[in-house]
Amino acid sequence: MLKTVRSLLLFAAFSVFGQAALADSYSDTVKAFREAGETTTFFSNAYGYAVFPTIGKGGIGIGGAHGKGRVYAQGSHVGNVSMTQVTLGFQLGGQAFSQMIFFEDERSFREFTSGNFEFSAQMTAVAITAGVSAETNTGGGMSAGASGGRNDAATTHAGYRKGMAAFTIAKGGLMYEASLGGQKFSYTPL
Repeated sequence: MLKTVRSLLLFAAFSVFGQAALADSYSDTVKAFREAGETTTFFSNAYGYAVFPTIGKGGIGIGGAHGKGRVYAQGSHVGNVSMTQVTLGFQLGGQAFSQMIFFEDERSFREFTSGNFEFSAQMTAVAITAGVSAETNTGGGMSAGASGGRNDAATTHAGYRKGMAAFTIAKGGLMYEASLGGQKFSYTPL
């Protein structure tokens, strides 16, 4: 089943976003988040962060998402991370987005980088380059922000929850979703 979800995800990502979605650099993504509203304060106060330049997501009933990123602690690249998501429920379409997860302190950083970490249960609606994302977590985990496209990104967020704060910037696509699933992160230190 996981192979089917990954194949569906790859097909959706390539057909909706093309090769250009894969060419983003980490520095461009960090710059977009630095200039996006409330996240600017997180850069100066956070212990570290994880950045994902492009996460591709697609689904028809069963969905999936995948992306690779880097983890930074106190300004230094300390490891790499991958995110995989499987969702079930009403969903149709494909989208690409960038994501940043800020760690408030060393404890939350260690929790995230301890091996495999999960967020769960979400509800989203993203259209073309404007997006809104609200996550409700059964495990008391994350909530995310909202944004325009990459060039006019703005974020809103209530602050850290359990020492972490997640934000997304929609890059493109069209996806309607009312589903349950979770994001699973696998960290590899340098």
